Amino acid sequence: MSQAFLRDDAEGEMPRRDYALPPRDDPDFDRAAARALLEAARVSETQLAERATGYLWGEPRLRQFVEAMRAEAEAAGDDRLEQVARRFLG
Repeated sequence: MSQAFLRDDAEGEMPRRDYALPPRDDPDFDRAAARALLEAARVSETQLAERATGYLWGEPRLRQFVEAMRAEAEAAGDDRLEQVARRFLG
């Protein structure tokens, strides 16, 4: 089989996504991490965002940001984002 179809690092591989997160010491990192987790959950890629942010789903430090995003989603009629935010806050 051609090497073009094989990947040395294929074990457990998941697509790489750029979440455009600020540096960890940036005051907006937690807000951006919360957004990344919710947006990833919207498309069933939560594990990728957990790896990128270093936070697990439901992280208590992110609750205030997720609650604000849930309220924004509700006001905007974004049912899917509201749904994943509610699940995060669960």
